[in-house]
Amino acid sequence: MSLQRTLEQERAKKAWAWVNEVKGQSYAKEYGSLARGAPANIQVNGLGQTLAFWRAKGFERGKPKNNGNNAPYQLFNHVSTWVGSCLKLKAESDKDLLSWIINAATTDEYRRATAEAMAFLSWLKRFAEAELGDDK
Repeated sequence: MSLQRTLEQERAKKAWAWVNEVKGQSYAKEYGSLARGAPANIQVNGLGQTLAFWRAKGFERGKPKNNGNNAPYQLFNHVSTWVGSCLKLKAESDKDLLSWIINAATTDEYRRATAEAMAFLSWLKRFAEAELGDDK
């Protein structure tokens, strides 16, 4: 039996860990709502625009609002960190995928980043639905 984990397993593991970190926080319901809508937002608006929206809502004057204790900041950070690590971005860039997209990404890299974000968000969305509740 192989002990090597698949990329899908790694995505699931990280999404599960982050959803469990958010669970119980004051912003958990909003995070769940943003996570559930994220894939559709990316399809309609693009990865860059969606990241810019989360950044606008989660940051103020370049600093995270409430010391990072807000849903848009957390989702921005989770997606940036995951996609940055998968694409092996430079250490200073992997926390801010938006900056990398704006300043350095080629068209092919942008497509790969979008595909990876969508694959990761499929796990994050399902775990958020299960663990953070559904606001419908």
